[in-house]
Amino acid sequence: MAGYHTRWVRTEEAADDPERIAIREALAFGKALYDVRTTLSLTVAELAQRAGMTADEIECIEEGGTEPTIPLLRRLAAALNADVRLTPGHDLGSVWFETHAA
Repeated sequence: MAGYHTRWVRTEEAADDPERIAIREALAFGKALYDVRTTLSLTVAELAQRAGMTADEIECIEEGGTEPTIPLLRRLAAALNADVRLTPGHDLGSVWFETHAA
């Protein structure tokens, strides 16, 4: 059918789905970690060493494959010499690391 388009509309039920919320939080967490790591000019390997983790674990977080937990947030904040900031919501920008002044 030429000229026919379908539009997907996210229902309110889908927006509150716990699985979708977890995915959005993992993506926000990964982006926040990537942003601060690159701002500090750290490689994945350097951050992994500071945090006592593997480079694969850091990459998995940055790709949105890891749900943020309080212990993990604390561990990464300590490795980055930063504080973790959270705002209401589950999307990009709802979590970030704020580095301490040098």
